[in-house]
Order: sequence, then C-alpha cells, then structure tokens
Amino acid sequence: MSAPRHAPMDQFPVRDGELLVGSLPLSRLAARVGSGGPFYAYDRTLISARVARLRSALPRAVKLHYAVKANPMPALVCHVAGMVDGLDVASGGELRTALDTGMDPAAISFAGPGKSDGELQQAVAAGILVNVESFRELPLLAQAGDRLGLPARVAVRVNPDFELKSSGMKMGGGPRQFGVDAEKVPELLEEIRRRGLAFEGFHIYSGSQNLRAEAVCEAQAKAVDLALDLARTADLPIRTLNVGGGFGIPYFPGDAPLDLAPVGANLEGLLSRVKAAHADAEVVVELGRYLVGEAGIYVCRVVDRKVSRGLVHLVTDGGLHHHLAASGNFGQVIRKNYPVAIGNRLGEGEPREIASVVGPLCTPLDLLAERMELPVARPGDLVVIFQSGAYGLTASPRGFLSHPGPVEVLV
Repeated sequence: MSAPRHAPMDQFPVRDGELLVGSLPLSRLAARVGSGGPFYAYDRTLISARVARLRSALPRAVKLHYAVKANPMPALVCHVAGMVDGLDVASGGELRTALDTGMDPAAISFAGPGKSDGELQQAVAAGILVNVESFRELPLLAQAGDRLGLPARVAVRVNPDFELKSSGMKMGGGPRQFGVDAEKVPELLEEIRRRGLAFEGFHIYSGSQNLRAEAVCEAQAKAVDLALDLARTADLPIRTLNVGGGFGIPYFPGDAPLDLAPVGANLEGLLSRVKAAHADAEVVVELGRYLVGEAGIYVCRVVDRKVSRGLVHLVTDGGLHHHLAASGNFGQVIRKNYPVAIGNRLGEGEPREIASVVGPLCTPLDLLAERMELPVARPGDLVVIFQSGAYGLTASPRGFLSHPGPVEVLV
C-alpha cells in the first residue's frame, strides 16, 4: 500500500490515539462546540508561539502587522492584535473588526484595488492609513478629508517591476490589478503633494506563500531599493515602508518550513539602509497565513463509507463549500492533498487503507482528500484537515447548494 504522505503535523499533540487541540481531545472539543456539524478550531497557544518565534528571529525594530484577510474571525483577530504592532485590512468590514480590537487606528492600514467611496470615507474618519492603489482614490480621499476636517493619511501601494520568485501566488510584477505601476508612481506622488494629502510611505508586496528564504530576501531587498529610489526622486520622506510578507507554510509532500534566520539577517541590513536615508521610518512586515495558518484545523464527520470499484470513499458532512482551498479549487494549478487525518484514530496499531474523502455536494469537485493512506474510518469518525487557520471559511463559497455552515472556535 502506498500513497502520497504529507509532512508530520506535529504542532498538535496526540494522546490515547486522539488529536489534542488547545489541550482538549478532539471528540470532547467536538461535543463542546455543540453544533453536531463541521467546525474550524484555532489554537491560541500555537498562534502566540508563532508570534514569539517571529519576534525572536526578526530585528526588534521591524514592525509586525497581521493581515486580517487571512482569518478575520473577531475573537482570533482580537487575540492577535494584542501581540502585533498593527493590523492590515482589505474591506470596510475588516476595518470594523480591526477597530473593535482596540488597536490604535494609527497602526491600521487599508489595502485593496477596489475600495468604494464609502470605504475611503470610513478610513479617513477612522484615522487609518490608506494604501492608495489608483489615481481615482486621491480626489475621493481629499474630499473626505475636507468634509471631515481630518488629514487623509496615505501610502502608495506600488506594483513593482519584479515578483517574488517561487511564490504560490504572484501579487506584483507584470500587469496587475494591485497597486500603481512603479513607473507611474512619480506622477502619483506629485498628485498627492498637489492635493495636500498626508503622504507616509510605500507598500510593496510581490507575492505570497513562499518557502524559500533566498527568494523572500531578494524580494525585500528589491522593495527597499525601489522605495528609496522613489522617495529620493520625489524628495519625500518615508515614515513607513511595508515590504509585505510572503512567508509560506508547508502544505504538501516535500514542503519544508521557511528558514527564518536568513530572513531576519537580511532585514537587519535593510533596516539599517532605510534608517540611514530616513531616520524616522518604520519597516513593516505584514503576515497573515504565516501567523495563523498552522494553528487551525477543519473538522468534519464521516456520514457514509462507500466502496466504488475498489476505492473507499469517506463521505463527510463538510466539503468545498466550507474549505475551498483544501478541495484544490483556490489557486492550485495541479490538485494536491492538504494534510489530512482521522483525528480520533491516530493510534499506532490502527489499520490503514487508501481512501478518498469527499463532501456531500453534487459535484466531483467536492474532494477533500484523493487516494490518501488513512486509518480505516467509519461513520461518526472525525476527519481533520490541518493547515486550515488561514483562507478557510471566508475564502469558501458557503452558500453553494445551501448546506449549513460550520462553526468557528478559538481554544
């Protein structure tokens, strides 16, 4: 018997053959959730440990921000907000969640290529930093500032002429909907100056989900080069330089965790360069998936066990409508299995088999695990999908086929 195996998901311990989440056995947690259906669970101690590890690896002067889009569950955002230096939002709804945490509005920023007129006014009223992504936003921000009697704080999100090599998702380089093309930024800066907006710096983010330290270091160095050049040309001071993140987490066979040591050393040198040119500047690293992705699991229950032409299908009460990414339909070119386990059958002596895990939806796309080696499971057993703390529930088509939605808990 052989099938692709994932790297050990040892961030969650096992006791008596059962996964522990927040020190609770999985079956007890499922009973505590009380819905009887699928749920996401996020372990606050794992999130805290990840932030602490980052703090120890990165230069102390580098500011750490959380990208709320990775997981906007209010309780989780509130927990993270108490440990980071700022929050980055991508909608008016996320902004309300961020403000509810008590985070200083001065440490909240707003990025996104299609901000509405109302969202721009909301941002100015809140006193947060707006990452400008088009010429269209400037008069709207100026008008909102005049109307409210408040300064409109702006940074420029730059679409650079480079990308983050080996990244899972390209966010910069080439034609993009994100940011302003680097060659057009000088003109935008002149417009910002003409309209009297409060310019504070740059946001330069070129890609996500990268496990290669050398690629992350190269992109951050290029971001600093570009920002310093743009500021020098425009004769403008930089108060904040957001070099993005892009730090990845392992999902698939062969993935190795990102080595933080060279990233931290590289940032130390880049920080010195920025400070030499702009003494009051802050360098920001913005992370989402890296902070919370490995701290979360998605849990659904086997409702049927079917054998079709020799292949076992474990039919569950969860599926792509709850966890689109695990189904392979959220950016994967070639479908790969997320790490999956039968969370209440993790004992050494459990018999194993090749099985596929599917959901209840009337589409062959509703596939959570394809031909994986798993413990033999029966109806009532709990299927666990690891690496589910980021881009899970809110990145999924929850209304598809009108099945009930899952519960989220922070433990």
